[in-house]
Amino acid sequence: MAQEIHGTVAEGFEAVREEFAAVVAAERPDYAGQLSAYVRGRRVVDLWAGADTDGDTLFGVFSSTKGAAHLVVALLVQDGTLELDREVAHYWPEFAAEGKGAVTLRELLAHRAGVIGTDEGFTFDELADDRVVAERLATQRPFWRPGAAFGYHALVIGALTGEVVRRATGRTLQELYEERVRAPYGLGFHLGLPESEEPRYRSVLPMAPTPPEQALLDATPRGPHTLAAIAFNEHAPGAASLVELPNSRAVRAKGPASAGGVASARGLAGMYAAAIGRGDGREPLLKPDTIAEVGRIHSVGHDLIARAHKAYGLGFQATADMWHPFLGAGSFGHSGAGGSQAFADPRAALAYGYTRRRIAFPGGAAPENQRLVLAVHDAALARP
Repeated sequence: MAQEIHGTVAEGFEAVREEFAAVVAAERPDYAGQLSAYVRGRRVVDLWAGADTDGDTLFGVFSSTKGAAHLVVALLVQDGTLELDREVAHYWPEFAAEGKGAVTLRELLAHRAGVIGTDEGFTFDELADDRVVAERLATQRPFWRPGAAFGYHALVIGALTGEVVRRATGRTLQELYEERVRAPYGLGFHLGLPESEEPRYRSVLPMAPTPPEQALLDATPRGPHTLAAIAFNEHAPGAASLVELPNSRAVRAKGPASAGGVASARGLAGMYAAAIGRGDGREPLLKPDTIAEVGRIHSVGHDLIARAHKAYGLGFQATADMWHPFLGAGSFGHSGAGGSQAFADPRAALAYGYTRRRIAFPGGAAPENQRLVLAVHDAALARP
C-alpha cells in the first residue's frame, strides 16, 4: 500500500507534491522523510511521509550540521569579530604546531588546512566533544602542505572552526547558534538537543543496499590508513559507524558541529531562509556581501578525501557546482551522509531542506534530491 503524503504546498507548487509522492512510492515501505522550501521568505512546500513522522520530527542530519556551524562563523566575520585572512593561530596559538602557523581562517573554512584527523584516530566519546577534538588536532601535523590542495575535513571541521570561535568570543559555537539563529527563529534544527525535545527524535536507520548496490560498495573499498579512512575515523581502534553518531544521546546533547545536529526539513529550510531573508520584517541574517563571500567558490576540483570533483565556499558546499548546476551562482548549503540536503539560492530567493530517516545509497545527498530540488526550482521560477 502506498504511503500517504502529508502536509501542504502553495499554489503553483503542486508538481512538487507529485514528485515527492513519486519518490516515496519508489522507496522501501519503511521510508520516512520530509521536504520543505521557502521562496522569497514564504514557506511554499511543507511535506512529509512515513510512520511516526510529522513536520516537526527530528532526524540526524550528519554533515548538514556544518551549514548551521558556519552560518555562525559567517555572522562573526560580518560583525568584524573574525577576519578571514587572519591566521588561525592568531586566535588559537596552539594550532601553530607542526607547521600550521600560516594557515588562515579562509583556508581552514575551504578545507585546505590538511588537518583531517589524527594519526591514532578518535574514540567515540572524543568525537562527541568538539573541545577534545580541537585539543587533539592542535598538535597534529597536517596530512598535506596547507593550501597546496583541499580535502573534506569530514568529522573535524566544526571542532576546528568552533575552537576559533571560542577563542575569539569566549562562547561556544553551539551557544552562539542557539542565541543568534535557532531560538530567535524557533527553528527545528539543534546543535545540542535539550532533553525535553528528545521525544521528537527518530533514530537513524542504516543503509539497506540492494545486492547490486552492495556489490558496488564492495568494489570500491578503501584501506584503513588512506586519507579518506583517516578523515572518517575508520582507522581508530573499535571505530564506530556513522549511524551511531546521531543515535547517541551524548552526541545529540553536545551537538558536535561537524555532524552532530538533528533537524526537521522545516528547520533546515527555515535556517537558510533566515540567512537570506524570510520576508517577515526582519533583516536577513547575512548581508549581501557576506552571502557573496561564503558562496563564492574557494576550492574546486579533485577532493583528496572524496576522490572526486567537489566544490566548497567558506564552510559551505558550493551547491550549484557540486550538486545542482541549474541553481544560481553563489548558492550555498550542505548535504549530510544520511541523505539530507539544505541550501539557499540567493538569486532565486529559494531555501530548501530535505531529511530522511534511513541512510540513502550511496551516502551523501540522497539521489532523490536531484528530482526534488529541480521540481522546487522550476516551480519557484514559474512564479510571477
